[in-house]
Amino acid sequence: MNEIQADPEASQEDSMLKIGLKPFLTAFAILMLLIVFSGILTRQIPAGAYERVVIDGRMAVVADSFQYLEEAGYPVWRWFCAPIEVIWGDNWLMVLVLSLFMIFLGGSFTVLEKGGVMQALLVGTVARFRNNKYRLMAVIMFVMMFLAAFVGVYEGLVPLIVIIVPLSLALGWDSLTGLGMSMLALSFAFAAAVTNPFTVAVAQELSGLPLFSGAWFRILFFMATYAMCYTFVSRYARKIEKDPTLSMVYDADSRIRERFSLEKVLGNQGEKDPLKMKAAVWFGACLGVAIVFMILAGLVPAIPSDAAFPTVALLFLLGGAGAGRIVGYNWTELFKVLGQGASNMLPGIVLILMAMSVPHIMTRGHVMDTILFYASQAIEGTNPYQAGFYIYLLTLALNFFISSASAKAFLVMPIIAPLADLVGLTRQTAVFAFDMGDGFSNMVFPTNALLLIGLSFTVVSYPRWMRWTWKMQVGIALLSMVFLMAAVGFRFGPF
Repeated sequence: MNEIQADPEASQEDSMLKIGLKPFLTAFAILMLLIVFSGILTRQIPAGAYERVVIDGRMAVVADSFQYLEEAGYPVWRWFCAPIEVIWGDNWLMVLVLSLFMIFLGGSFTVLEKGGVMQALLVGTVARFRNNKYRLMAVIMFVMMFLAAFVGVYEGLVPLIVIIVPLSLALGWDSLTGLGMSMLALSFAFAAAVTNPFTVAVAQELSGLPLFSGAWFRILFFMATYAMCYTFVSRYARKIEKDPTLSMVYDADSRIRERFSLEKVLGNQGEKDPLKMKAAVWFGACLGVAIVFMILAGLVPAIPSDAAFPTVALLFLLGGAGAGRIVGYNWTELFKVLGQGASNMLPGIVLILMAMSVPHIMTRGHVMDTILFYASQAIEGTNPYQAGFYIYLLTLALNFFISSASAKAFLVMPIIAPLADLVGLTRQTAVFAFDMGDGFSNMVFPTNALLLIGLSFTVVSYPRWMRWTWKMQVGIALLSMVFLMAAVGFRFGPF
């Protein structure tokens, strides 16, 4: 039997999953500016509130119930206390789950990496698909997008970034290509939802539409989105494959490129360790169970959707810890490596707290409902084409402060649906505009915690991510407008 190459004494710098100082400071500065911006909005926009009722256990606003509130502006000193306040604020559970997710994932991935399990996974995959790697890219992106658009799986697939990015490097691409195959595809597919229970189903139910009606048109939009996304990522991959120095993260990838190079990965092909392969199978099984659970959470009402994300995190921890034991770690070594990986994620938790501060400030300042009221006033009296565009923009703007799709649906649709009737816009088109506005900006706004988590798993900073994706974002926005205006034109229904 070959010697087990597991080194619990390796330094934290050896781990790929480590947030660098420069990307952290850049993200910190951006989020601090957004916190100040949100605080200024609470001083400039009058406080107001809609009445709310409970529908299926979720709070929804009552249309035509808006009233201004006589309240002083949100105190300036609380702007900067918001990252601490969110720990016990309205979204404390989300903050806790995201933080534990970062800790569990960081620890588990470090075990997989230092124990040689990640290398074993890469050897098998690269050896099988190195001559058909663009077909592999197409399949990976389709599966990711299909699960997001049809089943609503999103958070549960984020951990795959830590596998797909090294795979991208091993196939001769870079970290951005890996993010394009995973995080970018997930985001676009979530916006191009077909039967997503967290966006389409909730919005249609609140609008009184038949469940999943109009799927044929959304399937066309999904196919067009997939084609555009794959074309964008594959063209970039072919460009840097010819000249790796054209990669926008060429220097940033330097510390991990050699470790995951094609030559090194295939050089280990003849050194198959049965324990590492067994550990890889164990981890794959845990990951498979996690994905199945996410699918069931979207399809089976009896499974609470809020339980899906923490369950995935626990299964990932179980997979990583179990793999560590299989490759030969004793309990002391295992906990030490888990601790090293968890400590690497602490800067990411700070960024999550800061990102969650923006909606916290806006909510405590009582200006979110005022923004919604102003938007409804602007939509009223417009023509159907303008109304569809305004609904898209409204959802896009609210997504800056509220990342949860279902939460936005309960806030927006009770007001938008009757307004659509007044201006001659079908409710189905209003739902379609809402779905598109909800998803695409998830890969733009730094207030989206999952974007920060995904980037923190790689060497890609937020500014570099924006420089890489802006053309794709513009293209998707234009494609969205074409489909939205078409839906308005033929009165996308049934009503």
